[in-house]
Amino acid sequence: MSLTDNIQKDITAAMRGRQEQRLSTLRMAKAALKNKEVEKMGPLSDAEALQVLATLIKQRKDSIEQFTKGGRPELAQKEAAEIAVIEAYMPQAASEEEVRETVCATVTEMGTPTPRDMGAVMKNVMAKFQASGTRVEGKTVSEIVKQELSKR
Repeated sequence: MSLTDNIQKDITAAMRGRQEQRLSTLRMAKAALKNKEVEKMGPLSDAEALQVLATLIKQRKDSIEQFTKGGRPELAQKEAAEIAVIEAYMPQAASEEEVRETVCATVTEMGTPTPRDMGAVMKNVMAKFQASGTRVEGKTVSEIVKQELSKR
């Protein structure tokens, strides 16, 4: 069953269960997937669908930050609840320790990169995570790469 089909099935279940928050979040996710499908002019692969969901999560995290700064905790909580619903469809995120191990391995493979080579290291690390199908936040990877390159 594809990710889009899975979301549609859960929309039906949320309607039956009268789960308003979950229903609105799933509908929003389905609309974003449909928009991407129209833009692509064809069906989305699961990898492309996951990319759309990752974008939605990132947007929600940015919103939480803005709402918190603006003194609107109730809206920040709503966004956090939406993230929880969307993350249920995402693969397991890599832990900070897994990210650190992968960064260290990549730095070792590349020889002796300097802080100027951060872009190349980031590209290689992100490619490894994408190939394994593990979800990772670029911000976390960036921070760890900076730490590791500054040690050298």
